[in-house]
Amino acid sequence: MPNISGKKVLFIIAQQNFRDEELFEPKAVLEAAGASTTIASKKAGSATGMLGGKANASLALSDVSPGDFDAIIFVGGGGSSVFFNDPAAHDLAKEAAAQGKILGAICIAPSILANAGLLRGKKATAFSSEAQNLRDNGAGYTGQPVTVDGKIITGSGPAAAKEFGKKIAEALAE
Repeated sequence: MPNISGKKVLFIIAQQNFRDEELFEPKAVLEAAGASTTIASKKAGSATGMLGGKANASLALSDVSPGDFDAIIFVGGGGSSVFFNDPAAHDLAKEAAAQGKILGAICIAPSILANAGLLRGKKATAFSSEAQNLRDNGAGYTGQPVTVDGKIITGSGPAAAKEFGKKIAEALAE
């Protein structure tokens, strides 16, 4: 694994029903490589995963400044649909992209990036239920476990969580 000491990664999760593996596995990979991680959600406080995992969001989405982070990751799971059409989530993703940050999304969360207009002309993957939405928003849906297109990294779901984390670590090392 590359050494990414000093890099800062923000994970954005739903308060309820984020997908446990899609937060905890990439977070562990990135921390093992030296990154510091922060969790945000609609509001600060505790969050619960679909499998019962607990996480603490130390930031509310409204308090996030993309400039404070090297990568911003949207975690999937059924709860992440709360961000599909959330203007604050879209603005955050657009600002991060404009600043040249690494932008990641896994499972159904790539639809957040698609709905924000960030996947037009890009290759991306997602959980199969979101394939048509990605295509409808101009993405080239790959169906692969993990797809990297420039600074946008997408993953297909829980089984790809560890590889997704590794690809983010590699991108942060470049």
